[in-house]
Amino acid sequence: MSSKFKGKSANRPDITRAALDPEQSTVHSKMELVSKTLFAPFNNKKKDSSRILTDLAPVIMTPRMINAAATVSSRSQSSLGASAPGGSRLDFATLGRAPMRLTLGTRRITSRDLQIIEATDELLDAEIPEAGGIASDVSLLRGFNATVPSSEKNRTRRKQMRNVETPRIGLKKLGMSARGMMIEDEEERSIASEEDMVVVSRLDERGKRKGKRRGRESLSSAKALGKDELRRQTQEIILDKENLHVRRSLINSEIAEINNKIKALDSIRGSLEQDLLKLHEDELELDDELEGVQERIEFEEAAFRQSDNTKTAPAPHVAPSRRRRGPVFLPSEHDELPPGVAFMTLESHLTPIAALDFSEPYGTLVSTSQADSQPRLWDLMTGSEIGRLRGHRGAVKCIQVEDNLCLTGAEDGSVRLWDLRLVDEEEWERSGLADVAEEDEGAAYDGELVEKPNGIRSNEPSEAGTADQAGPCIRLFEGHSKAVTALYFEDECLVTGASDKTLRQWDLATGQCVMTMDILWAISHPQSTITGAGIPNHTFPSAAASAGHFAVPTPPSADGSWDMYEDFVGGVQFWGYGLVSGSGDGAVRMWDMRTGQAHRTLMGHTGPVTCLQFDEMHIASGSLDKSIRIWDVRTGGTFETLKYDHAVTALQFDTRKVIAATGENNVKIYNRTSMQHSSLSTNGHTQPVERLRYMDRYLVSGGRDAAVKIWTL
Repeated sequence: MSSKFKGKSANRPDITRAALDPEQSTVHSKMELVSKTLFAPFNNKKKDSSRILTDLAPVIMTPRMINAAATVSSRSQSSLGASAPGGSRLDFATLGRAPMRLTLGTRRITSRDLQIIEATDELLDAEIPEAGGIASDVSLLRGFNATVPSSEKNRTRRKQMRNVETPRIGLKKLGMSARGMMIEDEEERSIASEEDMVVVSRLDERGKRKGKRRGRESLSSAKALGKDELRRQTQEIILDKENLHVRRSLINSEIAEINNKIKALDSIRGSLEQDLLKLHEDELELDDELEGVQERIEFEEAAFRQSDNTKTAPAPHVAPSRRRRGPVFLPSEHDELPPGVAFMTLESHLTPIAALDFSEPYGTLVSTSQADSQPRLWDLMTGSEIGRLRGHRGAVKCIQVEDNLCLTGAEDGSVRLWDLRLVDEEEWERSGLADVAEEDEGAAYDGELVEKPNGIRSNEPSEAGTADQAGPCIRLFEGHSKAVTALYFEDECLVTGASDKTLRQWDLATGQCVMTMDILWAISHPQSTITGAGIPNHTFPSAAASAGHFAVPTPPSADGSWDMYEDFVGGVQFWGYGLVSGSGDGAVRMWDMRTGQAHRTLMGHTGPVTCLQFDEMHIASGSLDKSIRIWDVRTGGTFETLKYDHAVTALQFDTRKVIAATGENNVKIYNRTSMQHSSLSTNGHTQPVERLRYMDRYLVSGGRDAAVKIWTL
């Protein structure tokens, strides 16, 4: 209390004079006296604390804030700087929100009581980012000074210093005239001679020149700058050059930044293009799936009609697996397999795999190896061998499996049709070596080939093209004089190609040879030959031997191994009445099955064609020339060419990919939408792959290591 009264008594003379003076009492009101009394401690301008509080007085001097200010003023200096756990530090935000209380006690409020606590240590420890690249040696201040408009003032000043006052000569008019009609006024034109002389021409009435020619001094000699000015200009020029260097560095830095942004945008664009290709691939997959669903609808409708009227309704048509599109039925556990891995290996063969095919994923597989006359049957669900197909007297060269039917062609020139449901596993296990003895007896029997009227040759004269109905072989086709190396059947039609350089068309229902197409005759009587881009129109030299034995060495594989290739017909396939064949002369021929004539020859390969596939739009052919060519059926031209390091021995393609065996230990995959190459090698073959076959996400391959691998795609 004493301090309060002491504070009031210190200003009592002013209050007393204001109260005793009558004139002042009439002017000042009671509120003004109270205001003057309250603001008396802040009238001292000498100290910073009084000045700060005077500036803040109109804002903070409210009754509520006056009552709360005592709490702030009573805090120690240490409490202001300390930050206790869970507490808050006094800053501008706290100062603006918290009510303050100011008292009129003896202790004067100073600026330290209202200090602002800043994170000075953190700011000092923080790293200031510097410009990278070319502008790393340019500070922010120099960059600012070099780019502001005031940096050009020195150059402008120097230009003004070099301006010289001269008589009016009309330069502006000359410039306007030059930009317009390019006509100059001769009367106002100034002419400068080589000696820096100017002559103002004036003509008299008779057209003669008036006056005399006089010289003038140079403009530079009319004005003296002085040493100080020249030194100043020297410093300015040096500074301008430094500014130019800084600006150049900044521009180069911006260019580098733009280049980085362009690279980033290119990366984003590449990613978007990949996404677009993925969408295109998904669209193709959906198209195949839709076609597969439509085929399934037709099949189930035909099966339903057949169940209603078994006698009259025909059997439902099933498209061959090589033309079947869309997803196939797979076990639910298949999705748990990692893609691109050989998850199953079938090891029973002793020599390199020569041919293989299967009915469906996890169905029945038929495979054969070189010098093996008994193809083996496998259960792909368990990976076990369930039987063998006995009957051929030579090594089996080609196989096709459709559902429960299997066709095999062998070196003995025969083709056999098998019913896989009739293969008895128990009998095969029980027979043992006895079957081998019977096979030797059958091989010793070499009956005379009897020529049938329909062109079928049979070892049994009493039966025309039929086999033992008690066994799995239900029909025998004999007509070729050499090894059957390629075959393809669909519905009731079968086409075979052999090393006797002929193609034969068979009727599966009757066993008759419907037509024979001679490749040698087609070579000697070419119809329409279409040459691939950049490929000379010629045939493979070894194929020119029209009647001799065909045999060419294969290019070395990845392991250096090679063999003699003797299959003159590498592949056949038909679609409707159109037949396509690939032969040892490197040509892909298109035949009309109604007339038996080759109406188009596609030349492009420089080696024998070893494999091919045909659909309604494209033909894919592989050759010993280490390439795969995709032909456009409509134009006959090469649609796409894939180059490899070794010979191509097997391929299969669809709208999205091409899978091939190319003389290496892995399986090659080419994505037709993204045009990217990849390979399958995890847990794969130890020697080059020779044969392959896939459906949807299921792939089977056979290699020179005598192993059969099952892959997931």
